[in-house]
Amino acid sequence: STKLRDRLEENTHYFRKGMQDAGFDVDDGDHPIVPVMLGDAKLAQKMSRELLEHGIYAVGFFFPVVPKGKARIRTQISAAHTKQDLDKAIVAFTSTYKELSG
Repeated sequence: STKLRDRLEENTHYFRKGMQDAGFDVDDGDHPIVPVMLGDAKLAQKMSRELLEHGIYAVGFFFPVVPKGKARIRTQISAAHTKQDLDKAIVAFTSTYKELSG
């Protein structure tokens, strides 16, 4: 059965679109590892810590792991995530970004 693979693909598209609709720089694609491009290393570090406070485990990547100015938060979508989980993550990203960049 392709049930889990189909659900993973569905969840990945749902999360990418939700993040794009919220204004985040997220590439189109099918891969369940979804980088949320932020550019600024300090912002990526702070957001990663704040997201964890919201129950969202997402790792910040910045120089020297990625080029300077290309900092990002790496998310990994799973077939086990519910739409509610994904919505919670999108809301947490949005509120945390507004709080830290505002």
